[in-house]
Amino acid sequence: MKKILLGVTGSISAYKSADLTSQFVKLGAQVDVIMSKSSTHFITPLTLQSLSKRAVHTDVMQESNPQVINHIELAKQADLFLIAPATANIIGKLANGIADDLLSTVAMALPVGTPKLIAPAMNTNMYQNPITQRNLETLRSVGYQEIEPRESLLACGDFGKGALADIQTIIEQVMLTLNERNA
Repeated sequence: MKKILLGVTGSISAYKSADLTSQFVKLGAQVDVIMSKSSTHFITPLTLQSLSKRAVHTDVMQESNPQVINHIELAKQADLFLIAPATANIIGKLANGIADDLLSTVAMALPVGTPKLIAPAMNTNMYQNPITQRNLETLRSVGYQEIEPRESLLACGDFGKGALADIQTIIEQVMLTLNERNA
């Protein structure tokens, strides 16, 4: 059974993480979900726990098992790490080595060679901002694969590139990456 570590950040697209979780479970994967604090304002941990049948992780200081350090154990066990949706905030944190919450701390603790995918979702201007683009380039240079956002009418009313990639596109990229790793 493949172990997917799904990071969810504070975007209106966070609700789509429920569909991702459900689809991955149906494909036979074990899904451990890490939610940023802001993502919990868009979708509840209970929703993702119900779909994954696993505890959802939200706090770097919460250690449910004193025998292990949670953020290290989550990182070690992952066959693949995916952040969907990924906000400009998490992209900036990861590109600059900032580990100040559970999601960014786990990302920093991933063993070398663990596939890392990131699916941005944000306003077009935020996505096209040279700083965001530089941060994405930094992440690509250290092994992250970007699942590019699509053009769409965004929640803010703007039209442009920034909408989370289609769920099926994300699933296909994750499965392709896992299959390549096994080849």
